[in-house]
Amino acid sequence: MNWNDRYPKGCPPDLESVSKYIENPLWEELCQYMEDTYHVMPKVEHSICSGAPGWNLKYKKSGRALCTLYPAQGFYTCLLSIGSKEAMEAEVLLGTCTEYLQTLYWNTKPFQGGRWLMIEVSSSDILEDVKALIALRVKKKRNPE
Repeated sequence: MNWNDRYPKGCPPDLESVSKYIENPLWEELCQYMEDTYHVMPKVEHSICSGAPGWNLKYKKSGRALCTLYPAQGFYTCLLSIGSKEAMEAEVLLGTCTEYLQTLYWNTKPFQGGRWLMIEVSSSDILEDVKALIALRVKKKRNPE
């Protein structure tokens, strides 16, 4: 059954239902990573965006969106926004990323100074790329000297 048919607007899924629907260890790994590394839990939100309508899960830290996850049966898509301030560092990082992510990045047209990457997380290597890009979105605190 289609995600949007199973959970129409007004009937939000709980996190366990999302995990059962996706049924992919890469989902569990990213969720655990976000909780352990950034101490954040996802917020279930409904979107009417034409690109990916329906319920999604947003991870935010200090008011800043880290990523948005879109459930699908057997996999999920991760939306990451690489802003103009992060672009240079992201482009250096791309040299260590999968060919899939490199191609996706360069084929995604800049929009309002950034790139909105819709990444299908289908392998452990792509998941590692996602984790590295999320790290760019998190502001690192400077140590006072």
